[in-house]
Amino acid sequence: MSQTSDPTRVVPTRRISFEESLAELPKHFAADGDLIMSHVLASLSSVFPDGEDFFVRSVRHFRDQITDPELRRQVAGFIGQEAIHGREHRGLNDRLDQLGYPAKRTERFTKWGLAKREKIMSPHSNLAATAALEHFTATLAEIILSDPEARTLVGSPEVTDLLLWHALEESEHKAVAFDVYRASGGSERTRTMTMNIVCIGFVGGMTLQSIISLLGDRDTFRPRTLARSVRRLRTSPFLRREVWRQLRDYNRPDFHPDDQDSDALVTEWREKLFGTDGALNDLLITKTPAAA
Repeated sequence: MSQTSDPTRVVPTRRISFEESLAELPKHFAADGDLIMSHVLASLSSVFPDGEDFFVRSVRHFRDQITDPELRRQVAGFIGQEAIHGREHRGLNDRLDQLGYPAKRTERFTKWGLAKREKIMSPHSNLAATAALEHFTATLAEIILSDPEARTLVGSPEVTDLLLWHALEESEHKAVAFDVYRASGGSERTRTMTMNIVCIGFVGGMTLQSIISLLGDRDTFRPRTLARSVRRLRTSPFLRREVWRQLRDYNRPDFHPDDQDSDALVTEWREKLFGTDGALNDLLITKTPAAA
C-alpha cells in the first residue's frame, strides 16, 4: 500500500476516564437546561460506542496489508483512540439511561444495524462508510474546538470536557481511515456515493432519534420550554450553511481531509487539555482497555 499522506501525523492513545465526573450529571445538561440540545447530544452519544467499534473493525480489516510503517503506526493510534472513545461514551450512555434517555436501546439498535451492514456490504464499502463518517465527526469536532458559542451550548462542564477530548482526537486522526481507503485501492465512485448515502442516513437518523428521545420527555410537552429550545436551535453554530458546505466538500474529486487545516487547533487544544498544566491531566489513567 502507498504511504500515509502525512508521515509526521501523531495519533496518541490517551487512557482516560470520565466515569466519576459524570455521576451527578443532570437530565437537561445543555446550557440553561436546553431541552433539544440535551436530547441531540444524548442521541449522538448513543450511537458512538458501536459506531466507533465499527470504525475499528473496518480499518483493522486492512491493517495487515499496510506496508508503510508510518501509516501502520497511525492505524494503531486510530484503533486505540476509537476504542477508548467507545468505552467513555458507553459510560456516558449508562448515566443518560439512568436519567431517562433511550441511550441503551439506541446502542442495541445501532449494534444490530451495523452488524447487518457488515454481513451484506464489502470490506471496502464499510471502510468507505467509515471514512465518510470520520469526515462528519471531524467537521463537528472542529466546530467545538474553534467556536466558543458551540462549547457554551453543550452546557455541562463534564460533558464539555468529554467532547473536547473526543474532538481533539477526531481531529488528530481525521485522515487515517481516508488514507487507508485510498491506499487499499478504494474507488472514487464508491467513496462519493457512500458519502451521499451517509449524509441522508446520518442526518435523517439523528433527527429521527432525537425526536423519539424528545417524545419520551414530559418537558417536551411544555409549550414554552419547547418553543424556547427551538429558537435556540435555529441559531446553533452546528446548523450554519458553511458546515454543510464543508461536509459536502468531501465529494470534490481531489478532496483530502487535510485540506481543512486543523493543525493550529490540534496544537492549541493538546496544550490546553494535556500540556504541562492540562485541564484533563487528572483524568488520565494507565489501565489499558481490552478493546484496544
